[in-house]
Amino acid sequence: MDWSWKRIPAEFLVTNVRLCTQGKLGKRKGFLHVRKGRIEGLGVGSPTMEGLPVLDGAGLVCAPGFVDLHVHFREPGQEEKETVATGSLAAAAGGFTSVVTMPNTSPAIDNSGMVRYLIDRGRDAGLCRIFPTGAISPGRQGEAMCEFGDMVAAGAVGFTDDGSPVPNGNLMANALKYAGMLGVPIISHAEDLTIVGNGVMHAGYWSARLGLAGMARASEDSSTFRDIELARASGGHLHVAHVSTRGAVEIIRRAKSEGVHVTAEATPHHFSLDHSRCREYSPLFKMNPPLRESEDVNAVAEGLADGTLDCIATDHAPHTATEKEYQFDQAPFGVTGLETALGVGITYLVNSGVMDLGRLVELMTEKPARALNLPVGRLEEGAEADFVLFDPEKEWVVRAEGFKSRSRNSSYLGEKLSGKVAATFMRGRLTWLDPELAPRGED
Repeated sequence: MDWSWKRIPAEFLVTNVRLCTQGKLGKRKGFLHVRKGRIEGLGVGSPTMEGLPVLDGAGLVCAPGFVDLHVHFREPGQEEKETVATGSLAAAAGGFTSVVTMPNTSPAIDNSGMVRYLIDRGRDAGLCRIFPTGAISPGRQGEAMCEFGDMVAAGAVGFTDDGSPVPNGNLMANALKYAGMLGVPIISHAEDLTIVGNGVMHAGYWSARLGLAGMARASEDSSTFRDIELARASGGHLHVAHVSTRGAVEIIRRAKSEGVHVTAEATPHHFSLDHSRCREYSPLFKMNPPLRESEDVNAVAEGLADGTLDCIATDHAPHTATEKEYQFDQAPFGVTGLETALGVGITYLVNSGVMDLGRLVELMTEKPARALNLPVGRLEEGAEADFVLFDPEKEWVVRAEGFKSRSRNSSYLGEKLSGKVAATFMRGRLTWLDPELAPRGED
């Protein structure tokens, strides 16, 4: 009897899987014992427990549920692009069991009531854990500081005006100081608007050839340097979002070596694609920060490999099809990423030899959880049973009709990727199943 997809039992075994924990992929087949939403045990071999239902993993990789520190679920205010429910389903389909939401909604997440609202909406959806960030400033206007203490008490895990930089250095310094006292980070959207101006893509060969206004690296580099120096002075924790330039990577590397409390993330599109993708004027390659040059792409990948950049985060930014059909300079910034992150990581980082699969999984699980001090991302006895089963060799073509997100604005449409999620579990409960790769459940 195929119990597994009709009703998940309270206690079961997952066998015949390759466990991936602490950055290492097991060489021998192993098992996972789940009981009442927690991991009762795990290890190599296949234990015999009479009467216990068994899920045969058929050689799939079993890893902690993926953790994404940077998503835009658009609710409240732009539900036509994404809701907490549709974003959560996209997350589950991509193997994610925990996501950190950005506060640039309408209205912004700038008070404790809005933080609680998002947590409640995530709980209602029941497909992944929602960890909200709150805005640094009311309305993300960069003029004053929100009530950090109230929002942390309500469940905020950090503060950011993401989508907009904080131009006022004194405000940023105070935010770092007070967030540090509360034990949470300030997440920096490193951009100098006076340098960027009306830029719509990276300033370089292709912007000149296409006749489009460019966004210079100096915008990100100078802002990253400023925020790191403010973190150094305040002792606060700075987390740098969506790093895209070789200069920012080097600035972060140097700051870490000097003991500054700084962590950083990189997106799949910034370690896999360069600005030449914009040559057909497709808004599916328009994002902020923009796609940079190949040397920047390589520097970001190397930064992830050597630990300068702590983790991979998707910056999942859904938009409607109509918006992404505007001319390049008029279309909004942003692309989706939750459902392609694993495939992009395996295709561009693992298959190219930049890192092994264990390191990639670590960058999508334990490392992001540690960066923001989240109680997730572990596959160990006693932890809650958030885990993903995936086939790292499964090839698939990215199709718009296959997405669970409400939006389809992916940079990888039509591209063949390696690595596909078979099933995702949160607290031992199935949240996503790929029928083609479904493991077999038996009584």
